[in-house]
Amino acid sequence: MAIGKGSVNRVTLIGNLGADPQLKQTPNSINVLTLAIATNEIHKDKQQHTEWHRVVLWRRLAEIAAEHLKKGSKIYVEGSLRTRTWQDNNGNQRMVTEVIGERLTMLETKNDIAENAPAPDADVPQENNEPPETDD
Repeated sequence: MAIGKGSVNRVTLIGNLGADPQLKQTPNSINVLTLAIATNEIHKDKQQHTEWHRVVLWRRLAEIAAEHLKKGSKIYVEGSLRTRTWQDNNGNQRMVTEVIGERLTMLETKNDIAENAPAPDADVPQENNEPPETDD
């Protein structure tokens, strides 16, 4: 496939949610949902590596995800990468790279999710300084 002078910003993930989704609204009443999705790789030496991805869903897709997903849900997400910067409350410059989800497919039924949920002490990354939500 020839790309020519253009470029491609495409992300495809299949993974599990590390926490229950929490639907929020921007000051302009637009629904936004941020997910922590874990993907796993198993190397030749049987070592497993887990990578955490921050995925942001907007509007109706955010509502649907909040209604149907919970910790442990296996999902397929397509989107693009976006890096944002902002200044935290202490005046420090912060940066976050996240996947802006454009397409979401649930890969399990609710019964499957209950059986495959991560252990309660699963190591989900927590951000002390969440970036401000922007209306995308």
